[in-house]
Amino acid sequence: MLRVFIAVFFLGLWPVTTLAQDIAYVQVEAQPTLASAQARVRFYAGQLENVNGYFLGGGWYGIVLGPYTPNDANTVLRQMRRAAKIPNDSFIVTGGSFRQQFWPVGVGAETTAQPLPDATAPDVEAVAPIAVTPLVEAIAPVIAPVIAPVIAPVAIPDETRRQARASESLLNSNQLKDLQTALQWAGFYTSAIDGAFGRGTRASMRAWQEANNTDPTGILTTAQRADLLNAYNAVLDGMDLKLVRDAASGIEMLVPTGIVAFSDYDPPFVRFEPTSDLDAHVLFISQEGDQNRMFGLYEILQTLAVIPREGPRKRSDRSFEIEGINADIHSYTYATRNNGTIKGFSLIWPAGDDERRRRVLREMKSSFVTFDGALDPSLAPPSEDQAIDQIGGLAVRKPKLSRSGFFINDAGAVLTTAEAVGSCARISLNGEHDAQVVHLDETLGLAVLRPDVALSPLGVAMFQTGIPRLQAEVAVAGFPYGGVLVAPSLTFGRLADLRGLNGEKAIKRLALTAQPGDAGGPVFDNGGSVLGMLLPRKASGGQVLPPQVSFSVDSDEILASLDAAGITALTTDTMAFMPPETLTLRAADSTVLVSCW
Repeated sequence: MLRVFIAVFFLGLWPVTTLAQDIAYVQVEAQPTLASAQARVRFYAGQLENVNGYFLGGGWYGIVLGPYTPNDANTVLRQMRRAAKIPNDSFIVTGGSFRQQFWPVGVGAETTAQPLPDATAPDVEAVAPIAVTPLVEAIAPVIAPVIAPVIAPVAIPDETRRQARASESLLNSNQLKDLQTALQWAGFYTSAIDGAFGRGTRASMRAWQEANNTDPTGILTTAQRADLLNAYNAVLDGMDLKLVRDAASGIEMLVPTGIVAFSDYDPPFVRFEPTSDLDAHVLFISQEGDQNRMFGLYEILQTLAVIPREGPRKRSDRSFEIEGINADIHSYTYATRNNGTIKGFSLIWPAGDDERRRRVLREMKSSFVTFDGALDPSLAPPSEDQAIDQIGGLAVRKPKLSRSGFFINDAGAVLTTAEAVGSCARISLNGEHDAQVVHLDETLGLAVLRPDVALSPLGVAMFQTGIPRLQAEVAVAGFPYGGVLVAPSLTFGRLADLRGLNGEKAIKRLALTAQPGDAGGPVFDNGGSVLGMLLPRKASGGQVLPPQVSFSVDSDEILASLDAAGITALTTDTMAFMPPETLTLRAADSTVLVSCW
């Protein structure tokens, strides 16, 4: 982004008769939204000459007359005020704060001083409003370059205390707030950003002056204000913030085009991917929907790998905010619903670069504007690159390890393999409910999990205490493919031995081919009772067993371990027969996907 020497902004507040520069403007209004600014600029353009509109940053859009020479700008200001053609609080600026030009549409910024208008001439006839041409085609966003007057740096004269106070009095409310914000950023101001220069603000100014080896008057000179804001804005160097208006999504906002560029449409996202070493991403969020769909989006977004689970969340009936923070990523997501559409944005930033992230996010928030339209799902036709573990082209967060487990009481306690809970920052049940380890038996290789919020399972395991018959049919319920399938699968086999290969009484040998994800799942007899829990496959002494050899912890050993931990489980000694279809339903009610994150 073309950057203008910051001191010029403040020179516009110094009496222009002291300036040795070529260009000045008369600022007549500033509006908080693009729509209101466009309405007002059309009004002025129908009455006056040399009307221009610029985005000023901080969510404000300025309407100005010019450019003129400094003397002519003073003359225009006096004449237009006297003729009541502009507000009495209009003032002179140099254009140093100008960013994107939004009026006239499609015209670059004028850098040559214009002739002095005749303020006494009859008013011209008001012209019809001019239709605003979108800056973006219906399919791909086009980023219009920021064009600002090129002004050579000008030395700022020293000021006496009286002169500094006089130049400060010319600042408007937003400029006063900007100074407080810069003082706060520099670590000298801790009070409210209110534009009122009371004792707190004066004390922070004195502290800043002392830290910078200048006379601590508590009133910043024009040069000192320039130095302060220069330092404040330096953090945005290279960000190249530009106003992007995307007709396909109906969103307009500032985007750091120095580090990201439009990538593609993947509804509900417009994706901007990194173009530099800084791994930052920007998403526009746009889709049709009501409150229920917005609530669903709120939940779905939190499953994305680029939005960490840790961090504050806030949701209301009409909007939500999600801040995600971990060791690698600091993300912010906002969305709001209006007139049947849901629109918002995400800024995904690498952790540890908070200063730039906060500044860029502040500019993005303040410039966020929506207009008619929502992202059409047909913009991203089906392709061979589609994946069930992606949403809008973004990867869904995946656990480090997924294993199986099963409910053992009506409160939702889950028995699983100890392998599933080792070195986990978080444990979840069925990908939704967080749980904690309440019992760990490393000898048997089992663990008991308690959900943070009590659950009411549809089915609970009934442990078999009778002696099963050798070669009887058995089945293991589990999630062999992790969370790819939403329901557990059954793997059928036979009870090959009541002991392990070395005669171990605590385990049973099974003749069935299980997958790693099945470990921790219940082993059913053909009557639906639980004979034990499937153990993970482990090589022993360098030996690799055939794939159809598996082992389970004996139900009696499990019951003894649970009893020692004060956990009661249901038992039966009845031998029965259950059709495979019925067994499949029972397994689905009691088997749980256990994920380690």
